[in-house]
Amino acid sequence: MKRLEFIKGSGLLGLSSLLPTQKLEAMTAKRTCVLIPTETAGPFPLDLSENTAFFRTDIRESKTGVQLNLKLKVIGNTNCLPLQNVRVNIWHCDKDGLYSGYSQTNNQGQAGLTYLRGYQFTDVNGEVNFTTILPGWYTGRICHIHFQVYVSSSYSAISQLTFDIPTKNAIYADNATIYAKGADPLTLNSDNIFADGYEYQIATLTPSTSNAGYDSYLEVTVQGSGATGIGHIEKETRKHFLLGQNYPNPFSTYTIIPFTLKQSGEVQLDVWNTAGKKLLTIRKGLLQPGDHEIKIDLSAYGLPVENYVYQLELSNSNGVYRDCKMMTASR
Repeated sequence: MKRLEFIKGSGLLGLSSLLPTQKLEAMTAKRTCVLIPTETAGPFPLDLSENTAFFRTDIRESKTGVQLNLKLKVIGNTNCLPLQNVRVNIWHCDKDGLYSGYSQTNNQGQAGLTYLRGYQFTDVNGEVNFTTILPGWYTGRICHIHFQVYVSSSYSAISQLTFDIPTKNAIYADNATIYAKGADPLTLNSDNIFADGYEYQIATLTPSTSNAGYDSYLEVTVQGSGATGIGHIEKETRKHFLLGQNYPNPFSTYTIIPFTLKQSGEVQLDVWNTAGKKLLTIRKGLLQPGDHEIKIDLSAYGLPVENYVYQLELSNSNGVYRDCKMMTASR
């Protein structure tokens, strides 16, 4: 199966409808999970799912800048537990304040480029990781990163994150040959997005002890119930099969992927790494309705310890149906 078919079949195309741009009403009472404020997608969003090159962890391409190791943890607001198998898009400007994909008066010469954009699926801990650079700033906007969490085809949470101003500006100063525009002149209260509140949108920014550059972390609360994972199974797919979460998960040697067929058909399982490379295809042939399992053994298939996306494909007289989930191999 081609990469594009994987993305299309997983219900990842056509999810471009956005929530209203006004902020979700903030909750005044302190608690462990508060809905992330809703923000505009901005002038340079793009539908990342239209280009499968965006399914990746390292989104830098040839862009220079201080390395930023960004981790987002997605949790559900109903129980404050992690949501797995949801897709997270991120995009931001380069060190000079330019965005890929557009060419216009304030962003010239960037049409057709794809840098600093990408998406991943949350793992068993509700987390996604990206390797990128610390963004620069541009007139009217403080340094920021856009992100969108696709919980289902009918609901996505879209927001932005930023950083502690002294820490960020110190990094700019220490790397003045890269960030030639110097310190970010705006404050959070003067930025046209964060001026009405930013308490839940300040990501950490600390020197990395395990990677180059800086580590950054933000917990993102969206509507939903964690632990089980809402995922993106669509109604039409449910008429034909249900794909279960692998167990155990995480796993160290092998794991079982359960699924239930409601209609008979040809079954195929594909396994992808988070860089978007297909590593394994298991063809089960024609299977009858009922409960089934597929065993994945790390050593037997020569798979390294990391996160994977597994996709089940069912082909029958009615068409081709696909769904995917994330699994984690660990030692």
